Amino acid sequence: MRVVIQRVAHAAVTIDGIVKSRIGPGLLILLGIEQEDGLEDIDWLCKKIAAMRIFSDEAGLMNKSVQDIAGELLVVSQFTLHASTKKGNRPSFIKAARPETAIPLYEQFVQMLAAESGRPVSTGTFGADMKVELLNDGPVTIIVDSRDRQ
Repeated sequence: MRVVIQRVAHAAVTIDGIVKSRIGPGLLILLGIEQEDGLEDIDWLCKKIAAMRIFSDEAGLMNKSVQDIAGELLVVSQFTLHASTKKGNRPSFIKAARPETAIPLYEQFVQMLAAESGRPVSTGTFGADMKVELLNDGPVTIIVDSRDRQ
């Protein structure tokens, strides 16, 4: 399971010209799910994200979490995070989980992130053609892969 975490001043997801979700200061989380991913990956990532200290304290140091600032969370599914670009010029998405596997894991991730962070979690729509708008704050962008936790 791989996430791209972006600290944002605001972010929104639009589907078919209609805003599905909008957040203020907080985290935009792009979530990619592989076939082998499971509950252990979700648990580890959600704990990591909820506690990650990437917001500035009074001294301007990154010492506060999304919980500490009462920030908002937006999770968007993005299978392209598992693109393989080793051969040729067309990315392969063979490692990305199929919808029948990915959708339940995506839903569990959203529920567990809300529980772990104590914050509501907004979402896009799994599999939809989404337009994601954001104002990256910092910029701060962090990539975390549950396969790299050792």
